[in-house]
Amino acid sequence: MSSDLTLGSVVKSEWIKFRTVRSTVTGVFAMFALTIGLGALIAWATRSHWNSMTQVEQVTFDPVSESLIGIVLSQFAVGVIGTLFITNEYASGSIRTTLAAVPNRMKLVSGKLAVMIASMFVVTEAACFGAFFVGQSIFSGVVPTASISSGGVLRAVFFAGLYLTLLSVLSVALGFIFRHTAACIGIFVTVLLILPLITLAIPESWRVHITKFEPSELGNAMTSVITPSGDLNAWSSLVTLVIYVVVVLAIGATLFQRRDA
Repeated sequence: MSSDLTLGSVVKSEWIKFRTVRSTVTGVFAMFALTIGLGALIAWATRSHWNSMTQVEQVTFDPVSESLIGIVLSQFAVGVIGTLFITNEYASGSIRTTLAAVPNRMKLVSGKLAVMIASMFVVTEAACFGAFFVGQSIFSGVVPTASISSGGVLRAVFFAGLYLTLLSVLSVALGFIFRHTAACIGIFVTVLLILPLITLAIPESWRVHITKFEPSELGNAMTSVITPSGDLNAWSSLVTLVIYVVVVLAIGATLFQRRDA
């Protein structure tokens, strides 16, 4: 290959690498299992205990968020998929071969991003819509259900897939920055899981202004039909998360250009 290799050829090459790696297949399977499986499990538990729930719990029940609860865990699956897409090449040393074939590093970054965004968008949307319909079918007849055509429902389910897709891109960006699997996954988990726990120790007068900007809370707002109290609305949350991802990705792409393989 030469430096004038087209972006389409780079995308094709990266797609072959992406879909033939065992970690990708395993990660996608785990994402589906967690998104749909956990959602179905919680839906069955809710259906079984519906009559014993308090009136307040029944009135405030959100069948959409409940069916999408598997995202709480599947977000880590997409993070691993994105991370390994980059760090596996550094771990094996094949990144040198890749760069020899595609000397234009920004074209390589673009190719990898195109593959990650397109593939993860398809599978995460499929998983989220699947989780929604499975959850509503389980609720049917006992628990109040939501129609996909109802106000805000389609947006919430669609944004759930976007949330997972953006997290996969964020993990790719972390891969370009840190290049080591353990470091990337550790930081990814810290941002999504540990950071919210740390903010619990902050005085409430500050916490209410900080929490709504946490990536996990942005995801919560994006996937809720009604904006949770104190959070940004769904569209503002999406824009904020996109800004986070773009900034981290810009840092990663810049470092990837300047550092040796």
